[in-house]
Parts: sequence; structure tokens; C-alpha cells
Amino acid sequence: MAKTSLPLAASFLLLISFSSAVDTSRLFLTVVNNCPFTVWPAIQPNAGHPILEKGGFALPQYTHRSFNAPTTHWSGRIWARTGCAHYNGKFSCMTGDCGNRLECNGLGGAPPASLAQFDLHHGGHHDFSSYGVSLVDGYNVPMTVTPHEGHGVCPVVGCREDLIKTCPAHLQVRSHSGHVVACKSGCEAFHTDELCCRGHYNSPNTCKASSHSLFFKHACPSSFTFAHDSPSLMHDCSSPRELKVIFCH
Repeated sequence: MAKTSLPLAASFLLLISFSSAVDTSRLFLTVVNNCPFTVWPAIQPNAGHPILEKGGFALPQYTHRSFNAPTTHWSGRIWARTGCAHYNGKFSCMTGDCGNRLECNGLGGAPPASLAQFDLHHGGHHDFSSYGVSLVDGYNVPMTVTPHEGHGVCPVVGCREDLIKTCPAHLQVRSHSGHVVACKSGCEAFHTDELCCRGHYNSPNTCKASSHSLFFKHACPSSFTFAHDSPSLMHDCSSPRELKVIFCH
């Protein structure tokens, strides 16, 4: 029997589908939106590291997006922007806004926002990935980091609690309609050196937990809650295949 072959057009489409897919031989990052509303994930690299996925995109409810992590050392953070819209030709978000841009392109986000932090491919000859969830800059959505197929210390970490419902009045951020949309850190609310761990307070010996950070710590003990907090993170997970950032997990 003669061997059949794909038509040229079908072969071309197949090639495109393979080339655009995530390379499953590499570590990849997946951002999952389990929230019942659209979020706009933002990604900011640390200085000297490349921008991933142009730094931001829209992610409808109950969808996900996967992309390859760099093959070399990369560190940075991922967070969710909420309440984003175009108005009078201007794009802006109620929380986590990065300079009124859809694609943040390296810009950081406006606090308060829950942050996932990463340090990928470090440790010399060992391919470690470290990660954690920080509420140092406040909170806007529940989020976790979930690793897959790693070895060593690879826990699921983050903050699953809906702190919008329990945020103290003096830390609340409200929308124009009066709904609480985020919860500030003590630093963001009061801007003192002590709460922001600045100046004399910028050391592990002088930067301490406050009643404000303890609100976050009691709800989410595995998260960073002030600048020199050390909740046995970041974790060293050896050679994970995937790291998932899950909003509203």
C-alpha cells in the first residue's frame, strides 16, 4: 500500500501548532485564573532579566495561559490586576496597575497586590527553582504557587483566604462604588519608616512584625508579610516541570 502524506497546507498548519506550543522538555510557567471574573496577570522581571509575555495580558475567568520559562537564570514576580478597563482611551486597573498599560513591559504594579516571587534555575550545577507568595505589598486576590514533578522541597504555598471580607477598615481600599477591592499593608496605609522597614528599621534586627502584618500572617502563615519576614521560604525545588500561579485557588 502506498504511504499517504499530509497535504502541504495541513503540514504547514501542523508545523505552526507544534512551534507555538509550550516546549514540554523545559520548565514552563502557567498562570491560572480560577476567579469568577477576568484578571490581568502582570509579570515583572528583576533587573537584568528578560520580560516574559510582554509583561501582561488579559485572562478570562476559569482559563489559563502557559509559556516557557527562560533556560537561563531568571527572577521576578507575577501578580493579578483587577477591575481593569479602557475609559476615554486610557487603560487602568483598580488594583495592581502598571502605569496604565495592558502590557507592563517591565514596570512594577501599584500596591496593594498579592505577589508570587520566583528565582528560577539557580544553584550552580543544580537546577533549582525557588518561589513564594508575598503580602508585603498588601493583598488583592487569593493566590498560590503550585509546582509539578519537582524533587526536594516543593510545597504548594500561598494565601487561599479571601481577605477582602476580613480586611480591617483602616487597611481597606474601596472602589468608586464603595466595594472593598484590596487590603493595604501597614506600610502603604501609614508610610512610617518602622512599618516600611526603612532607614534605621531596614535590617532583620530592627524590622519586626506589626499588628498589621500579623493580620496577614495569621490568615496566611506561609506568606511573606513584612520586609524581613522569613516563613521558611523561598523553597528550593529541584527541576520542576511546571510552576502554576493560581489566582483564587
